[in-house]
Amino acid sequence: MIKIMLVCSAGMSTSLLVNKMLDAAKIQAIEAEIFAVPEAEIKLYIDKADIVLLAPQVRFLYGKMSKELEGSGKPLAVIDSVSYGLMNGAAVVKQVQELLGSK
Repeated sequence: MIKIMLVCSAGMSTSLLVNKMLDAAKIQAIEAEIFAVPEAEIKLYIDKADIVLLAPQVRFLYGKMSKELEGSGKPLAVIDSVSYGLMNGAAVVKQVQELLGSK
């Protein structure tokens, strides 16, 4: 099972994307735990994640998060803004698969 953490400002809009991603993962028979956290709570949940995705509105955290995740082997990326805006869960699941090197 892959554990995917989405980070955003407050966790509200990203929680909608979580549901869309869970639906897409289920259709593709991918076992995933997907959760959203506000940027203020990153440190509380970072150890529970296998991969970290930043919502477009918090892309400014990329440098800081890169340093925090250095050596952990956990991929970090910013969610494509079009996929995020359209709440395209399937596209974000595909992004996760590409980051992890699986199709």
